[in-house]
Amino acid sequence: MHVHVTSAANRKRTQMVLRISLVATLGYVALTFVFGLRAHSLALLSEAGHNLSDFLALLLSFAAVYFQSRAADEKKTYGYQRAGVLAAFINASTLIAIALWVAVEAVHRLAQPVAVQPQLMMMVAAVGVVMNGVIAALLWRVAQDVNIKSTFIHMAGDTLSTLAVIVGGYFIRLTGQEWIDPVLSLVIAALIFWSSIGIVRETINILLEGAPRGASIKTIRERMKTVNGVLDVHDLHAWSLGSNSHALSCHVTIADIPPSESAVILYELNHLLRDEFYISHTTIQFEHRICGEQDGCAMPLEEMMTGHSHHGHVH
Repeated sequence: MHVHVTSAANRKRTQMVLRISLVATLGYVALTFVFGLRAHSLALLSEAGHNLSDFLALLLSFAAVYFQSRAADEKKTYGYQRAGVLAAFINASTLIAIALWVAVEAVHRLAQPVAVQPQLMMMVAAVGVVMNGVIAALLWRVAQDVNIKSTFIHMAGDTLSTLAVIVGGYFIRLTGQEWIDPVLSLVIAALIFWSSIGIVRETINILLEGAPRGASIKTIRERMKTVNGVLDVHDLHAWSLGSNSHALSCHVTIADIPPSESAVILYELNHLLRDEFYISHTTIQFEHRICGEQDGCAMPLEEMMTGHSHHGHVH
């Protein structure tokens, strides 16, 4: 988990990197597609498809950065923090589909080999290594949420897979073995698939409001119970608003004490959650009797009327 990074300077820097990456990637897609056809290389054509998906990923990431900068309103009370998460999910899902297509085509090529032009493969791939390497390095410097991280993984994977195309082209030229091209395509497809699965899992967990990655509800509960004055913690929920923003709600049982005293407990709980678990948005309800788990764990009506239940909200 990480803390928020939403400064205007960082956002502008990220948008500039994405603009440069978009232009360079689109140019390389055209290059690999045209010369992939001329060289009869499935590896180059798969690179064109891979880079096209990265262009779309960069475009989605650019849009997500814009939406994430928009303030919360009455309709979007949490703002647009999940725009980047949704973009990352679409990007990774698209990559998985492309990886499967490349794998199927590679199997067909193994059954029916096609002559390729290794020298042309190597020349085009060399351009890709430089371009993808530079873009990956730029993205690494601003990759602070799952949206940009997913795009960085795409570009880093592109750098490695394009380097593999150069190596493959060299060995095809050296040995004349055409099967190297489809085998290389299978390796690239596996790399794409593997790098995308982790992003899909993380984004699905966020979209389904699962516990923040690396956080244990049991551990959070036990740590909260160590705060002086806390008797019990129940009806505990923790989830992610975005890749770097986490929220929590719970009921906390304390002694029947005045609100001025319970404020100290609330202060310590929020500092513990922020410092140890990076959870900065909390809704904590205080009770002086352990309530039932049914009906939303509500206090008995007669006790709510007496004013013995206190609520703490921290944003």
